[in-house]
Amino acid sequence: MAAPSEINWDRLDKTKFYVVGAGLFTGVTVALYPVSVVKTRLQVASKDTLERNALSVVKGLLKTDGIPGLYKGFGTVITGAIPARIIFLTALETTKVASFRMLEPFKLSETTQAAIANGIAGMASSLLSQAVFVPIDVISQKLMVQGYSGHTQYSGGLDVARKVLRSEGVRGLYRGFGLSVMTYSPSSAVWWASYGSSQRFMWRFLGDGKHEKGTPSLSKIILAQAAGGIIAGATASCITTPLDTIKTRLQVMGHEKRITVKQVVKDLIKEDGWKGLYRGLGPRFFSMSAWGTSMILAYEYLKRLCAKDEEAVGLQTDIF
Repeated sequence: MAAPSEINWDRLDKTKFYVVGAGLFTGVTVALYPVSVVKTRLQVASKDTLERNALSVVKGLLKTDGIPGLYKGFGTVITGAIPARIIFLTALETTKVASFRMLEPFKLSETTQAAIANGIAGMASSLLSQAVFVPIDVISQKLMVQGYSGHTQYSGGLDVARKVLRSEGVRGLYRGFGLSVMTYSPSSAVWWASYGSSQRFMWRFLGDGKHEKGTPSLSKIILAQAAGGIIAGATASCITTPLDTIKTRLQVMGHEKRITVKQVVKDLIKEDGWKGLYRGLGPRFFSMSAWGTSMILAYEYLKRLCAKDEEAVGLQTDIF
């Protein structure tokens, strides 16, 4: 069964979903992008860098670049995010439906079934979208840290791409691809599994909407979805931050600095002990929780907005 507020993929107007979604998610990205810049700078800071906490990084950026400093690499991210999100969301929804069908014969509890199906969908969609996300990640992160802690200055995203292609070829744009897959795929799986299962818990706690006429109230829907987003973001950030820190360091290194994952780990532990692997945990925790909550509320709102007539009037359907 679907959660009381769930709108299935086959009930959506796909054209409207993609067009409206592009604008909606761009707005969410504008609001939360500065947190990513701060997190990235913290993760690549060298031992002698003065800015070693989130507040000092923000102050430094505002002092040298003003508000635009908090949006370094933003143009590149927005340009690449639209096709990447189309791939991600399409794969997510179609895989989720297929996973629920595959799990039906096992007669699992609703919460367990939701966790597994959402987890599989999250991992599969992340794997498919990495082909677009990784080059965007490499370029945007180089722009985020340019001039910081000894990193190269660039004139824009195209300048980064040209220099990387000239020095390393296409492979340079996929630096850290393996770690990105290892970071984002489990992170996406944990996020969506946590979200799917926590939503079921929330609906059970809220009475499942079974004693209400029609669909649950909007306030209940928002409460359940927001709580699910916070729980999912907190869980995923705590589990995957070490891999994200290592991946980020690898991706922003200049081509002249050939460095291995093992060396990155050694350097982090040497500089800060084991807590070095959790550099940027605060901003990442906040980013994933805030982004997760904002994204899921926007995403579920988008699905309601793009639902075909029969869903729009409040008909509830099973996931099958």
